Amino acid sequence: MRTLKRGVLRDAVLVKAGLTCLAVMAVSLSYGAIAVTSGFPLWVPAAQSVLVLAGASEFLFIGIVAAGGSPLAAALAGLLVNARHLPYGLALPPGVTGRGWRRLVGTHVMNDESVVFALAQEDPPRQRAAYWACGLGVLICWPGGAVVGALIGSAVRDTGTFGLDAMFPAVILALIVPGLRDRMTLRAALAGAAVALIATPFLPAGLPVLLALAAVLLLAQPRTAEPRTAS
Repeated sequence: MRTLKRGVLRDAVLVKAGLTCLAVMAVSLSYGAIAVTSGFPLWVPAAQSVLVLAGASEFLFIGIVAAGGSPLAAALAGLLVNARHLPYGLALPPGVTGRGWRRLVGTHVMNDESVVFALAQEDPPRQRAAYWACGLGVLICWPGGAVVGALIGSAVRDTGTFGLDAMFPAVILALIVPGLRDRMTLRAALAGAAVALIATPFLPAGLPVLLALAAVLLLAQPRTAEPRTAS
């Protein structure tokens, strides 16, 4: 009975990881198509999708450079976005990303999905299984989708025809909306948006995004404890 239960849980994890990877691949289609229609050769999204393997920073790099921004500013923006992997690594239990040379691969496949799936499991074996299933799945689906999307973008010059250019912003919006229920997070998001809008007419493309990250400092402000009521 215990073996059956473990098998059901393992299969459920693999099914969820598979569905997540398919969703990732759908987003990567838009990434590849947008990159090519923005003037980048096919090898750029293909190489980034394998070497960087971080959708948000890749979209940001393509968007900033396509808007006329400096590649250096675009790369710096991508590094700042990927800085979230530092707390990810601290949050994961020891051994989940592997040991020895495997840890290099395990660190490379660290992303939002693999970390979330791992932390949702109850014990180390399940955490490792979920992490690697999702991480390796994304490693296959993201570059694959990016290449296919780039080929689509080469044939269809207007990605707006299929709405591919709106897919990634829609996914990002869906991810951040639940977090905006927190008052402090909402305040930081609004402050960052205001800073970016004000700075856009005066600064080169890419720099307003970096400047808006200063709003994250609002999240570091200590919260005042609510006064306790006497019982």
